[in-house]
Amino acid sequence: YGRPPMSLSAFHPAVARWFARSFDAPTGAQAAAWAAIGEGRHTLVAAPTGSGKTLAAFLHALDALVREALAGTLGEATRVIYVSPLKALSNDVHLNLERPLAGIADELLRLGLPPVDIRSAVRTGDTPQAERAKLRKRPPHIIVTTPESLYILLGSESGRLMLGGAHSVIVDEIHALAGNKRGAHLALTLERLDALCGR
Repeated sequence: YGRPPMSLSAFHPAVARWFARSFDAPTGAQAAAWAAIGEGRHTLVAAPTGSGKTLAAFLHALDALVREALAGTLGEATRVIYVSPLKALSNDVHLNLERPLAGIADELLRLGLPPVDIRSAVRTGDTPQAERAKLRKRPPHIIVTTPESLYILLGSESGRLMLGGAHSVIVDEIHALAGNKRGAHLALTLERLDALCGR
């Protein structure tokens, strides 16, 4: 990998304190990934099950959201897109996001900082129409979706409005997509997303 691993001190104190209260220490995969992600690089995390790959990807994104919210610049747009080929995994990730968000909120309170409203939501083919309408009116800061639903979102005006301010994309279980048509389709969708966001 070639870069020195990154320590928790680079994160906002509320984020670092939540992590330190929740885990003994960052895994090697997390510390190495954080260094690359912190430089804004495309980062592939390949590590054994249980090495914290999903949190390796999410912690920088959560840190950026906390900083934006505290600065008053977060707004009402989606900033982080999490893509999973498995609908069931999407629901699990959404639930697992609630834990760090709640823990970081507690740490902000302990530090005497104002609360932040960071919202996450799931958007898949199973999402009811009423929920989709809510997402259009008040976009989540983190959207958890499938490759196909991301494609559909980019095909609608309201979806493009929602996703135009995204700054991070996390693709989970990429090995399940890389060598097939779904992967080729997702690669094209991500290029469209890049063009939309202008970054």
